[in-house]
Amino acid sequence: MPQRRSHVAPSAAQTELAAALAALRRSLEAPMEFPPEVLAEAEAARAAEPDLDLRDVPFATLDPAGSRDLDQAFHLERDGSGYIVRYAIADVPGFVTPGGAVDTEARRRGQTLYAADGRIPLHPAVLSEDRASLLPGVDRPALVWTFSLDAEGAVSEFRLERALIRSRVQLDYASTQASLDRGEDGPASLLAEIGALRIDQERRRGGASLNLPDEEVARAEDGTYDIERASPLPVEEWNAQLSLMTGMAAASLMIDAGVGILRTMPRPDDDAFETFRHQTEALGRPWTSGDYGEYLRGLDRTDPLALPVLQAAAALFRGAGYVTFDGEAPRDAIQAAIAAPYAHATAPLRRLVDRWVLAICLAVSTGREIPSWARESLDQLPALMQESGQRASRLDAATVNAVEAALLVPLVGIEVDATVIELRGERASVQIADPAVTATAPVPADAKPGDVVRLRVIRADIANGEVEFAI
Repeated sequence: MPQRRSHVAPSAAQTELAAALAALRRSLEAPMEFPPEVLAEAEAARAAEPDLDLRDVPFATLDPAGSRDLDQAFHLERDGSGYIVRYAIADVPGFVTPGGAVDTEARRRGQTLYAADGRIPLHPAVLSEDRASLLPGVDRPALVWTFSLDAEGAVSEFRLERALIRSRVQLDYASTQASLDRGEDGPASLLAEIGALRIDQERRRGGASLNLPDEEVARAEDGTYDIERASPLPVEEWNAQLSLMTGMAAASLMIDAGVGILRTMPRPDDDAFETFRHQTEALGRPWTSGDYGEYLRGLDRTDPLALPVLQAAAALFRGAGYVTFDGEAPRDAIQAAIAAPYAHATAPLRRLVDRWVLAICLAVSTGREIPSWARESLDQLPALMQESGQRASRLDAATVNAVEAALLVPLVGIEVDATVIELRGERASVQIADPAVTATAPVPADAKPGDVVRLRVIRADIANGEVEFAI
Protein backbone atom coordinates (compact mmCIF):
# COMPACT_ATOMS: atom_id res chain seq x y z
CA MET A 1 0.00 0.00 0.00
CA PRO A 2 1.49 3.39 -0.93
CA GLN A 3 2.06 5.94 1.78
CA ARG A 4 -0.82 8.33 2.40
CA ARG A 5 -0.25 11.59 4.18
CA SER A 6 -2.86 14.16 5.19
CA HIS A 7 -2.18 17.54 6.67
CA VAL A 8 -4.09 19.74 9.10
CA ALA A 9 -3.34 23.31 8.02
CA PRO A 10 -2.84 26.14 10.55
CA SER A 11 -6.31 27.42 11.40
CA ALA A 12 -8.82 27.75 14.18
CA ALA A 13 -9.29 23.98 13.79
CA GLN A 14 -5.57 23.51 14.39
CA THR A 15 -5.74 25.56 17.59
CA GLU A 16 -8.72 23.53 18.75
CA LEU A 17 -6.87 20.32 17.93
CA ALA A 18 -3.82 21.33 19.98
CA ALA A 19 -6.08 22.05 22.96
CA ALA A 20 -7.90 18.72 22.53
CA LEU A 21 -4.63 16.76 22.45
CA ALA A 22 -3.33 18.50 25.56
CA ALA A 23 -6.62 17.79 27.36
CA LEU A 24 -6.40 14.15 26.34
CA ARG A 25 -2.95 13.79 27.85
CA ARG A 26 -4.12 15.40 31.10
CA SER A 27 -7.13 13.08 31.28
CA LEU A 28 -4.83 10.07 31.13
CA GLU A 29 -2.65 11.43 33.95
CA ALA A 30 0.41 10.84 31.81
CA PRO A 31 2.89 13.67 32.48
CA MET A 32 5.86 14.15 30.18
CA GLU A 33 7.97 15.53 33.03
CA PHE A 34 9.51 13.46 35.85
CA PRO A 35 9.58 14.29 39.57
CA PRO A 36 12.86 15.87 40.76
CA GLU A 37 13.90 12.82 42.78
CA VAL A 38 13.54 10.60 39.69
CA LEU A 39 15.67 12.95 37.58
CA ALA A 40 18.31 13.16 40.31
CA GLU A 41 18.56 9.38 40.66
CA ALA A 42 18.72 8.91 36.88
CA GLU A 43 21.49 11.50 36.62
CA ALA A 44 23.52 9.68 39.28
CA ALA A 45 22.92 6.17 37.87
CA ARG A 46 25.94 4.22 36.70
CA ALA A 47 25.98 1.10 34.56
CA ALA A 48 26.68 -2.35 35.93
CA GLU A 49 30.16 -3.75 35.30
CA PRO A 50 30.28 -5.66 31.98
CA ASP A 51 31.62 -9.19 31.76
CA LEU A 52 32.89 -8.80 28.18
CA ASP A 53 34.40 -6.15 25.93
CA LEU A 54 32.79 -6.40 22.49
CA ARG A 55 33.72 -2.94 21.23
CA ASP A 56 35.59 -4.50 18.32
CA VAL A 57 32.30 -5.89 16.94
CA PRO A 58 30.82 -3.36 14.45
CA PHE A 59 27.25 -3.20 15.71
CA ALA A 60 24.61 -1.08 13.96
CA THR A 61 21.14 0.11 14.95
CA LEU A 62 18.04 0.23 12.75
CA ASP A 63 15.13 2.44 13.78
CA PRO A 64 12.79 5.13 12.47
CA ALA A 65 14.73 8.19 11.34
CA GLY A 66 15.58 10.58 14.17
CA SER A 67 15.11 8.08 17.01
CA ARG A 68 17.16 8.62 20.17
CA ASP A 69 15.87 5.79 22.40
CA LEU A 70 17.77 2.97 20.70
CA ASP A 71 17.01 -0.36 22.39
CA GLN A 72 18.68 -2.76 19.94
CA ALA A 73 21.85 -3.08 17.86
CA PHE A 74 22.80 -5.98 15.62
CA HIS A 75 25.79 -7.57 13.94
CA LEU A 76 25.32 -10.24 11.27
CA GLU A 77 27.98 -12.51 9.79
CA ARG A 78 28.28 -15.76 7.91
CA ASP A 79 29.48 -18.85 9.73
CA GLY A 80 30.17 -21.60 7.21
CA SER A 81 26.80 -22.45 5.69
CA GLY A 82 25.02 -20.71 8.58
CA TYR A 83 25.15 -17.40 10.41
CA ILE A 84 26.13 -15.70 13.66
CA VAL A 85 23.66 -13.07 14.85
CA ARG A 86 24.59 -10.78 17.72
CA TYR A 87 21.69 -8.78 19.08
CA ALA A 88 22.57 -6.20 21.72
CA ILE A 89 19.86 -4.82 23.99
CA ALA A 90 20.16 -1.66 26.11
CA ASP A 91 21.25 -2.65 29.62
CA VAL A 92 18.43 -0.96 31.50
CA PRO A 93 18.59 -3.49 34.38
CA GLY A 94 22.18 -2.34 34.94
CA PHE A 95 21.14 1.29 35.41
CA VAL A 96 17.91 1.05 37.44
CA THR A 97 18.07 0.48 41.20
CA PRO A 98 15.27 -1.91 42.28
CA GLY A 99 12.86 -0.10 44.58
CA GLY A 100 14.42 3.28 43.79
CA ALA A 101 12.79 6.41 42.45
CA VAL A 102 13.36 5.55 38.77
CA ASP A 103 12.00 2.03 39.28
CA THR A 104 8.93 3.28 41.15
CA GLU A 105 8.11 5.87 38.49
CA ALA A 106 8.65 3.35 35.68
CA ARG A 107 6.21 0.95 37.32
CA ARG A 108 3.65 3.75 37.44
CA ARG A 109 4.12 4.53 33.73
CA GLY A 110 4.48 0.99 32.36
CA GLN A 111 5.61 1.98 28.88
CA THR A 112 6.53 4.91 26.70
CA LEU A 113 3.43 6.57 25.26
CA TYR A 114 3.51 8.24 21.88
CA ALA A 115 1.32 11.32 21.91
CA ALA A 116 0.92 13.62 18.92
CA ASP A 117 2.33 16.53 20.90
CA GLY A 118 5.33 14.61 22.23
CA ARG A 119 6.49 11.32 23.72
CA ILE A 120 5.64 10.44 27.30
CA PRO A 121 8.73 8.37 28.14
CA LEU A 122 9.10 5.45 30.50
CA HIS A 123 12.50 6.64 31.72
CA PRO A 124 14.15 10.07 31.99
CA ALA A 125 15.94 11.22 28.84
CA VAL A 126 19.37 11.05 30.50
CA LEU A 127 18.90 7.27 30.42
CA SER A 128 16.53 6.57 27.53
CA GLU A 129 18.13 8.98 25.06
CA ASP A 130 21.68 9.08 26.35
CA ARG A 131 23.55 6.77 28.72
CA ALA A 132 21.50 3.61 28.24
CA SER A 133 20.65 4.23 24.58
CA LEU A 134 22.80 2.38 22.03
CA LEU A 135 23.81 5.54 20.19
CA PRO A 136 26.55 5.35 17.54
CA GLY A 137 30.18 6.20 18.19
CA VAL A 138 30.10 5.88 22.00
CA ASP A 139 30.75 3.06 24.45
CA ARG A 140 27.56 1.59 25.85
CA PRO A 141 26.72 -1.26 28.24
CA ALA A 142 24.47 -3.87 26.66
CA LEU A 143 22.98 -7.30 27.15
CA VAL A 144 24.20 -9.20 24.10
CA TRP A 145 22.42 -12.25 22.69
CA THR A 146 24.61 -14.38 20.43
CA PHE A 147 22.79 -16.80 18.14
CA SER A 148 24.19 -19.56 15.94
CA LEU A 149 21.88 -20.23 12.99
CA ASP A 150 22.09 -23.09 10.54
CA ALA A 151 21.73 -22.78 6.77
CA GLU A 152 17.94 -22.74 7.08
CA GLY A 153 17.88 -20.01 9.72
CA ALA A 154 17.05 -22.30 12.66
CA VAL A 155 18.72 -21.50 16.00
CA SER A 156 21.18 -24.20 17.01
CA GLU A 157 22.47 -22.49 20.15
CA PHE A 158 22.44 -19.11 21.88
CA ARG A 159 23.68 -17.29 24.96
CA LEU A 160 23.16 -13.96 26.74
CA GLU A 161 26.02 -11.94 28.27
CA ARG A 162 26.61 -8.46 29.70
CA ALA A 163 29.11 -6.59 27.54
CA LEU A 164 30.49 -3.21 26.56
CA ILE A 165 29.77 -2.37 22.92
CA ARG A 166 30.20 0.50 20.46
CA SER A 167 27.65 0.87 17.67
CA ARG A 168 29.21 2.15 14.46
CA VAL A 169 26.20 3.58 12.64
CA GLN A 170 22.56 4.51 13.17
CA LEU A 171 20.52 3.25 10.22
CA ASP A 172 16.92 4.16 9.41
CA TYR A 173 14.35 2.01 7.63
CA ALA A 174 13.79 4.01 4.44
CA SER A 175 17.44 4.61 3.53
CA THR A 176 18.43 1.06 4.51
CA GLN A 177 15.68 -0.39 2.31
CA ALA A 178 16.85 1.79 -0.59
CA SER A 179 20.46 0.69 -0.04
CA LEU A 180 19.49 -2.99 0.01
CA ASP A 181 17.38 -2.54 -3.11
CA ARG A 182 20.45 -1.13 -4.88
CA GLY A 183 22.50 -4.14 -3.79
CA GLU A 184 24.93 -2.06 -1.75
CA ASP A 185 27.16 -3.64 0.88
CA GLY A 186 26.69 -2.52 4.47
CA PRO A 187 25.91 -3.57 8.05
CA ALA A 188 22.44 -4.76 7.01
CA SER A 189 23.56 -6.69 3.90
CA LEU A 190 22.65 -10.06 5.42
CA LEU A 191 19.41 -8.84 6.97
CA ALA A 192 17.25 -9.72 3.96
CA GLU A 193 18.79 -13.19 3.75
CA ILE A 194 18.46 -13.98 7.45
CA GLY A 195 15.08 -12.27 7.71
CA ALA A 196 13.66 -14.34 4.86
CA LEU A 197 14.93 -17.55 6.46
CA ARG A 198 13.37 -16.58 9.79
CA ILE A 199 10.05 -15.82 8.05
CA ASP A 200 10.23 -19.32 6.57
CA GLN A 201 10.87 -20.70 10.06
CA GLU A 202 7.73 -18.86 11.17
CA ARG A 203 5.81 -20.50 8.35
CA ARG A 204 7.04 -23.94 9.38
CA ARG A 205 5.93 -23.31 12.98
CA GLY A 206 2.49 -22.27 11.78
CA GLY A 207 2.92 -18.66 12.86
CA ALA A 208 1.30 -15.65 11.21
CA SER A 209 2.01 -11.94 10.86
CA LEU A 210 -0.65 -9.37 10.03
CA ASN A 211 1.65 -6.51 9.00
CA LEU A 212 -1.24 -4.08 8.84
CA PRO A 213 -0.47 -0.61 7.46
CA ASP A 214 0.99 1.68 10.12
CA GLU A 215 -1.14 4.63 11.20
CA GLU A 216 0.79 7.44 12.84
CA VAL A 217 0.01 10.98 13.89
CA ALA A 218 3.06 13.18 13.37
CA ARG A 219 3.70 16.77 14.37
CA ALA A 220 5.31 18.98 11.72
CA GLU A 221 7.94 21.63 12.47
CA ASP A 222 5.34 24.40 12.13
CA GLY A 223 3.23 22.80 14.88
CA THR A 224 0.63 21.31 12.55
CA TYR A 225 -0.32 17.64 12.50
CA ASP A 226 -0.19 14.92 9.87
CA ILE A 227 -1.64 11.44 9.62
CA GLU A 228 0.68 9.05 7.84
CA ARG A 229 -0.33 5.57 6.75
CA ALA A 230 2.02 3.15 5.04
CA SER A 231 2.62 -0.60 4.86
CA PRO A 232 5.77 -1.79 6.65
CA LEU A 233 8.86 -1.94 4.46
CA PRO A 234 10.41 -5.39 3.93
CA VAL A 235 13.42 -4.32 6.00
CA GLU A 236 11.10 -3.65 8.95
CA GLU A 237 9.73 -7.19 8.73
CA TRP A 238 13.24 -8.68 8.49
CA ASN A 239 14.38 -6.63 11.47
CA ALA A 240 11.30 -7.67 13.45
CA GLN A 241 12.31 -11.30 12.95
CA LEU A 242 15.49 -10.69 14.97
CA SER A 243 13.37 -9.39 17.83
CA LEU A 244 10.97 -12.34 17.59
CA MET A 245 13.89 -14.78 17.61
CA THR A 246 15.22 -13.10 20.76
CA GLY A 247 11.83 -13.18 22.47
CA MET A 248 11.52 -16.91 21.79
CA ALA A 249 15.02 -17.52 23.18
CA ALA A 250 14.14 -15.55 26.31
CA ALA A 251 10.99 -17.60 26.78
CA SER A 252 12.88 -20.88 26.46
CA LEU A 253 15.46 -19.79 29.07
CA MET A 254 12.76 -18.87 31.58
CA ILE A 255 10.73 -22.00 30.92
CA ASP A 256 13.81 -24.16 31.49
CA ALA A 257 14.52 -22.27 34.73
CA GLY A 258 10.90 -22.52 35.87
CA VAL A 259 10.58 -18.79 36.55
CA GLY A 260 9.62 -15.83 34.39
CA ILE A 261 6.91 -13.98 32.52
CA LEU A 262 5.62 -14.84 29.04
CA ARG A 263 3.59 -12.94 26.48
CA THR A 264 0.81 -15.33 25.53
CA MET A 265 -2.13 -15.35 23.13
CA PRO A 266 -4.65 -18.19 22.74
CA ARG A 267 -5.10 -19.88 19.40
CA PRO A 268 -8.35 -18.79 17.72
CA ASP A 269 -11.15 -21.30 18.17
CA ASP A 270 -12.96 -23.07 15.35
CA ASP A 271 -15.80 -20.54 15.34
CA ALA A 272 -13.37 -17.65 14.85
CA PHE A 273 -11.66 -19.44 11.98
CA GLU A 274 -15.02 -20.25 10.38
CA THR A 275 -16.15 -16.63 10.65
CA PHE A 276 -12.92 -15.44 9.06
CA ARG A 277 -13.23 -18.00 6.29
CA HIS A 278 -16.73 -16.71 5.46
CA GLN A 279 -15.41 -13.12 5.47
CA THR A 280 -12.68 -13.98 2.96
CA GLU A 281 -15.28 -15.59 0.72
CA ALA A 282 -17.51 -12.52 0.90
CA LEU A 283 -14.52 -10.38 -0.08
CA GLY A 284 -13.78 -12.54 -3.09
CA ARG A 285 -10.42 -13.63 -1.66
CA PRO A 286 -11.36 -17.03 -0.22
CA TRP A 287 -9.13 -18.90 2.19
CA THR A 288 -9.46 -22.38 0.74
CA SER A 289 -6.33 -24.26 1.79
CA GLY A 290 -3.34 -24.21 4.12
CA ASP A 291 -3.20 -22.61 7.54
CA TYR A 292 -4.22 -19.01 8.16
CA GLY A 293 -0.63 -17.80 8.45
CA GLU A 294 0.23 -19.14 5.02
CA TYR A 295 -2.93 -17.54 3.60
CA LEU A 296 -2.11 -14.12 5.10
CA ARG A 297 1.49 -14.27 3.86
CA GLY A 298 0.22 -14.97 0.35
CA LEU A 299 -1.99 -11.87 0.15
CA ASP A 300 -1.02 -9.33 -2.49
CA ARG A 301 -0.56 -6.14 -0.44
CA THR A 302 -1.21 -4.04 -3.56
CA ASP A 303 -4.69 -5.60 -3.90
CA PRO A 304 -7.36 -3.08 -2.75
CA LEU A 305 -9.14 -5.93 -0.95
CA ALA A 306 -6.07 -6.97 1.02
CA LEU A 307 -6.76 -4.35 3.69
CA PRO A 308 -10.34 -5.53 4.37
CA VAL A 309 -9.04 -9.11 4.63
CA LEU A 310 -6.33 -8.08 7.08
CA GLN A 311 -8.83 -6.06 9.10
CA ALA A 312 -11.04 -9.15 9.31
CA ALA A 313 -8.03 -11.27 10.33
CA ALA A 314 -7.35 -8.94 13.26
CA ALA A 315 -10.19 -10.68 15.10
CA LEU A 316 -7.99 -13.80 15.18
CA PHE A 317 -5.22 -11.94 17.03
CA ARG A 318 -7.02 -11.25 20.30
CA GLY A 319 -6.58 -12.17 23.93
CA ALA A 320 -2.88 -11.40 24.33
CA GLY A 321 -1.71 -11.12 27.91
CA TYR A 322 1.11 -11.82 30.34
CA VAL A 323 1.51 -15.01 32.39
CA THR A 324 3.97 -15.29 35.29
CA PHE A 325 5.30 -18.50 36.79
CA ASP A 326 7.71 -19.57 39.51
CA GLY A 327 8.30 -23.25 40.03
CA GLU A 328 6.49 -24.66 37.02
CA ALA A 329 5.94 -23.28 33.52
CA PRO A 330 2.33 -22.59 32.53
CA ARG A 331 0.55 -25.31 30.56
CA ASP A 332 -0.55 -22.94 27.81
CA ALA A 333 2.66 -21.03 27.13
CA ILE A 334 2.16 -20.39 23.41
CA GLN A 335 1.81 -17.03 21.69
CA ALA A 336 -0.46 -18.19 18.88
CA ALA A 337 0.53 -15.62 16.25
CA ILE A 338 4.18 -16.60 16.72
CA ALA A 339 3.34 -20.27 17.27
CA ALA A 340 5.91 -20.62 20.05
CA PRO A 341 6.49 -19.52 23.65
CA TYR A 342 7.54 -15.88 23.57
CA ALA A 343 8.58 -13.07 25.92
CA HIS A 344 9.06 -9.33 25.58
CA ALA A 345 12.82 -8.89 25.83
CA THR A 346 14.03 -6.33 23.29
CA ALA A 347 12.62 -2.90 24.28
CA PRO A 348 13.58 -2.18 27.92
CA LEU A 349 13.94 1.56 27.32
CA ARG A 350 10.29 1.74 26.30
CA ARG A 351 8.52 -1.19 28.03
CA LEU A 352 8.65 -2.08 31.73
CA VAL A 353 8.33 -5.88 31.54
CA ASP A 354 11.45 -6.30 29.41
CA ARG A 355 13.68 -5.30 32.35
CA TRP A 356 12.44 -8.28 34.38
CA VAL A 357 12.79 -10.68 31.45
CA LEU A 358 16.34 -9.56 30.73
CA ALA A 359 17.43 -9.72 34.37
CA ILE A 360 16.08 -13.25 34.75
CA CYS A 361 17.51 -14.45 31.42
CA LEU A 362 20.95 -13.00 32.15
CA ALA A 363 21.07 -14.84 35.47
CA VAL A 364 19.97 -18.12 33.90
CA SER A 365 22.34 -17.82 30.94
CA THR A 366 25.37 -17.03 33.10
CA GLY A 367 24.57 -19.53 35.87
CA ARG A 368 23.90 -16.90 38.53
CA GLU A 369 21.16 -16.51 41.10
CA ILE A 370 18.00 -14.89 39.76
CA PRO A 371 17.74 -11.42 41.37
CA SER A 372 15.35 -11.49 44.32
CA TRP A 373 13.75 -8.17 43.28
CA ALA A 374 12.74 -9.66 39.92
CA ARG A 375 11.40 -12.87 41.38
CA GLU A 376 9.48 -11.26 44.21
CA SER A 377 7.73 -8.67 42.02
CA LEU A 378 6.84 -10.89 39.05
CA ASP A 379 3.16 -11.17 40.00
CA GLN A 380 2.76 -7.37 39.87
CA LEU A 381 3.72 -7.11 36.20
CA PRO A 382 0.60 -8.37 34.38
CA ALA A 383 -1.61 -5.74 36.05
CA LEU A 384 0.95 -2.98 35.51
CA MET A 385 1.33 -3.83 31.83
CA GLN A 386 -2.42 -4.22 31.31
CA GLU A 387 -3.07 -0.79 32.81
CA SER A 388 -0.37 0.88 30.72
CA GLY A 389 -1.53 -0.97 27.61
CA GLN A 390 -5.07 0.29 28.09
CA ARG A 391 -3.75 3.81 28.59
CA ALA A 392 -1.73 3.57 25.38
CA SER A 393 -4.72 2.25 23.43
CA ARG A 394 -6.96 5.06 24.67
CA LEU A 395 -4.32 7.64 23.80
CA ASP A 396 -3.73 6.24 20.32
CA ALA A 397 -7.41 5.93 19.43
CA ALA A 398 -8.45 9.31 20.82
CA THR A 399 -5.49 11.07 19.18
CA VAL A 400 -6.27 9.63 15.75
CA ASN A 401 -9.96 10.45 16.18
CA ALA A 402 -9.20 14.07 17.07
CA VAL A 403 -6.78 14.56 14.18
CA GLU A 404 -9.16 12.91 11.71
CA ALA A 405 -11.96 15.20 12.87
CA ALA A 406 -9.68 18.19 12.32
CA LEU A 407 -8.85 16.94 8.83
CA LEU A 408 -12.54 16.80 7.98
CA VAL A 409 -13.55 20.20 9.39
CA PRO A 410 -12.90 21.97 6.04
CA LEU A 411 -14.99 19.31 4.26
CA VAL A 412 -18.21 19.61 6.28
CA GLY A 413 -21.04 19.75 3.74
CA ILE A 414 -18.84 18.31 0.98
CA GLU A 415 -19.02 14.85 -0.60
CA VAL A 416 -16.08 12.43 -0.47
CA ASP A 417 -15.34 8.95 -1.83
CA ALA A 418 -14.78 6.16 0.69
CA THR A 419 -13.86 2.48 0.35
CA VAL A 420 -15.88 0.01 2.43
CA ILE A 421 -13.53 -2.03 4.63
CA GLU A 422 -15.88 -3.99 6.88
CA LEU A 423 -19.67 -4.13 7.15
CA ARG A 424 -21.20 -3.58 10.59
CA GLY A 425 -24.96 -3.96 10.13
CA GLU A 426 -26.29 -0.85 8.41
CA ARG A 427 -22.97 0.90 8.93
CA ALA A 428 -19.44 0.12 7.86
CA SER A 429 -15.81 0.87 8.54
CA VAL A 430 -14.70 2.99 5.61
CA GLN A 431 -11.40 4.38 4.36
CA ILE A 432 -11.31 7.86 2.81
CA ALA A 433 -8.32 8.30 0.53
CA ASP A 434 -7.92 12.07 0.70
CA PRO A 435 -7.72 13.08 3.46
CA ALA A 436 -6.51 9.75 4.88
CA VAL A 437 -9.28 9.04 7.37
CA THR A 438 -10.77 5.77 8.63
CA ALA A 439 -14.27 6.13 10.07
CA THR A 440 -17.61 4.45 10.67
CA ALA A 441 -20.38 5.60 8.37
CA PRO A 442 -23.77 4.56 6.97
CA VAL A 443 -23.55 2.83 3.59
CA PRO A 444 -26.07 1.71 0.95
CA ALA A 445 -27.86 -1.56 1.71
CA ASP A 446 -26.17 -3.34 -1.20
CA ALA A 447 -22.62 -2.15 -0.35
CA LYS A 448 -19.91 -4.79 -0.10
CA PRO A 449 -16.36 -4.67 1.26
CA GLY A 450 -14.13 -3.13 -1.40
CA ASP A 451 -16.92 -0.97 -2.87
CA VAL A 452 -16.38 2.77 -3.22
CA VAL A 453 -19.32 4.77 -1.86
CA ARG A 454 -20.12 8.48 -1.94
CA LEU A 455 -20.56 10.13 1.47
CA ARG A 456 -21.29 13.66 2.65
CA VAL A 457 -19.44 14.98 5.71
CA ILE A 458 -22.14 16.22 8.11
CA ARG A 459 -20.19 17.01 11.28
CA ALA A 460 -16.61 17.03 12.59
CA ASP A 461 -16.18 17.52 16.36
CA ILE A 462 -12.48 17.88 17.25
CA ALA A 463 -12.88 18.06 21.03
CA ASN A 464 -14.75 14.76 21.16
CA GLY A 465 -13.03 13.15 18.17
CA GLU A 466 -16.35 12.49 16.44
CA VAL A 467 -17.28 12.65 12.76
CA GLU A 468 -20.66 12.08 11.10
CA PHE A 469 -21.51 11.16 7.52
CA ALA A 470 -24.61 10.66 5.41
CA ILE A 471 -25.05 8.62 2.26
